[in-house]
Amino acid sequence: MKPNIIYIVSDDLGYADLGCYGGRESQFGPVSPHIDALAAGGLRFTEGYANAPVCSPTRFALMTMRYQYRLRGGMEEPINSKSKGSTTLGLPTNLPTLPSLLRDAGYATALIGKWHLGYPPTFGPLRSGYDEFFGIMAGGVDYFTHCSGKGDHDLYIGEQSHKEVGYLTDVLSQRAVEYVQRSTPQAREGKPFFLSLHYTAPHWPWETRDDAHIAADVANNLFHLDGGNVNSYRRMIHHMDEGIGHLVTTLREQGLLDNTLIVFTSDNGGERFSDNWPLVGGKMDLTEGGIRVPWIAHWPAIIPAGSTSRQHCMTMDWSATLLELGGGQPHPDYPIDGVSLSNVLHDPGHHFERPLYWRMNHREQRALRQGDWKYLKVDEHEYLFDITTDARERANLAQRHPQRLQTMRDAWLAWEASVPAIPEDAAVSLGYSAKDMPQR
Repeated sequence: MKPNIIYIVSDDLGYADLGCYGGRESQFGPVSPHIDALAAGGLRFTEGYANAPVCSPTRFALMTMRYQYRLRGGMEEPINSKSKGSTTLGLPTNLPTLPSLLRDAGYATALIGKWHLGYPPTFGPLRSGYDEFFGIMAGGVDYFTHCSGKGDHDLYIGEQSHKEVGYLTDVLSQRAVEYVQRSTPQAREGKPFFLSLHYTAPHWPWETRDDAHIAADVANNLFHLDGGNVNSYRRMIHHMDEGIGHLVTTLREQGLLDNTLIVFTSDNGGERFSDNWPLVGGKMDLTEGGIRVPWIAHWPAIIPAGSTSRQHCMTMDWSATLLELGGGQPHPDYPIDGVSLSNVLHDPGHHFERPLYWRMNHREQRALRQGDWKYLKVDEHEYLFDITTDARERANLAQRHPQRLQTMRDAWLAWEASVPAIPEDAAVSLGYSAKDMPQR
């Protein structure tokens, strides 16, 4: 029997923000008890990655199961509000996607939350495989007004603008609960569902459930450069965690939990208030703090509780995994780059070699993780790290192992030749710089 699938993606969550990844308690207590419970009841990956250190490129990879660099929109870092109306900066509707291929395999499909892959009428969730959509099209909105940085209202049902009062994280959680309740009869009769639940939390602006009074002040500055703190940031994670707890309770009440695969991750590494320990860097960086993210899989019928894995993987691998487990097939005209992790989910002790490649226009970064080693270039500087002993990337071994450096550099260059070059008009959109706050 095919599993129901829930793909939960948080936004800008740091590697160590969750208790199950070493995160510290906040003033109010544990930050993520429900997500931690999913990890305790399932499988936690300690060396899993995002396809990019910034949101929309990772989402291209999530949807297509291919390196984001194969698409023009995937080379924006990230797609920004200026793309509204563009006919090129988005996910082309002719491409097969994870939801479209699962739909072909008999799944009901829905996206609740953040899209960030281009705007209608050229692009949109309903045009790329989702039967239903409730959420935002932009990269970020105010949690109370649901307006984007341009001031446009940005909450939709399908492609129709929708006004609703409520704190966005709670609104998304409640919609997800309602979707599961509504989908239960069909699921029991053999038509499973695929639910993408893509939160905006804990992405800026720094608004908790109790901060509606802040909305007016951040309307023209969603980056919220003069606000926020660690405690409010952790509250934002906690609100998301509460919603996930309600969702799990609903699955249990409906008798669906045992055969529902829940995958939890982040689209990239943490930002201003995140805890990435012991990693350095964050969003926009190809150091570990920008790309290593939580990966949790919970599926009581299959995955042994309390499991961990050091298997290397990235976003598109998880999408390839869900496609395989759902009985879908890649389109022959669009071979996928993702590699299924199905064997690891069935046997957490299973391990296979998985080289991972990254490229960023920002600071001309490049990276390759292969086995224990990582090749990294930032600006004109090249580095070589043994990540298993130095996850913090402080001991540059490039001069000690010049041949390994050369071999990994050559491997990266050969891979880069297999994907399109970055066009000159590709945008790098930085929300802040050293003039706003001291850098790492």
